Amino acid sequence: MKTVILAGGFGTRLSEETDVKPKPMVEIGGRPMLWHIMKLYGSAGFNEFCVALGYKGDSIKRYFLDYSTLSGSLSVSLSTGQVAARQRVVDDWTVHLVETGLATGTGGRALRMADWVGREPFMLTYGDGVCDVDIAELVRFHRRHGKLATVTAVRPPSRFGGLVFDGDLVAEFTEKPQIGEGWINGGFMVLEPEVFDRMKHGDETRLEQDVLEGLARDGQLAAYRHEGFWQCMDTLRDVNLLRGMWDAGTAPWKRWE
Repeated sequence: MKTVILAGGFGTRLSEETDVKPKPMVEIGGRPMLWHIMKLYGSAGFNEFCVALGYKGDSIKRYFLDYSTLSGSLSVSLSTGQVAARQRVVDDWTVHLVETGLATGTGGRALRMADWVGREPFMLTYGDGVCDVDIAELVRFHRRHGKLATVTAVRPPSRFGGLVFDGDLVAEFTEKPQIGEGWINGGFMVLEPEVFDRMKHGDETRLEQDVLEGLARDGQLAAYRHEGFWQCMDTLRDVNLLRGMWDAGTAPWKRWE
């Protein structure tokens, strides 16, 4: 099963980083967010990716062109220019880097992947969020329910401490709890190829409003409730939070060795 990653947006809310690079190339622990997402899928045995490029997509191409060459140690002969790789450790991935236009909508980018995906189920996610979801179990859930699409439902963490009252006293204080009722689409979707038929507006198709809303109305959208960790990367505060977790060795999304 192939994984489509939407990596073409402008990332305007993170302009401190995205003035010079696309949002999925913002680094966490010296690796771009895109790599972290792919490692999550790769650790579950899903190793073929279709990356939808747009804004500054050339930097994503350069990263993967250099990925194998620059990994591990190198021996360079200065007289001949020959390079020999030593102790090369690379991931066994196939990565399709697909130009999908600069201003294309999220659904339009997915639609441009139809020929790459073929008429088979596929996974789709955004290029700016990580979580500790069990990808293999997500796929099994999707197959059991037999719907056209499954989204991973998450409850984002609150930015503030939570209070439980006992009259005028605080009975319980919870530091930055998960929001109790605020389930949202956290990405990490599984889709049947028939979903492409619902992308009626070509490049202008919006995945959320034009596709997922219609699937929900038709009873064709399942939700895999994920109670664990999830974090998007919308602001510099989010970036620093993720970097702090990685540097401290406490990154919950790191499901690989």
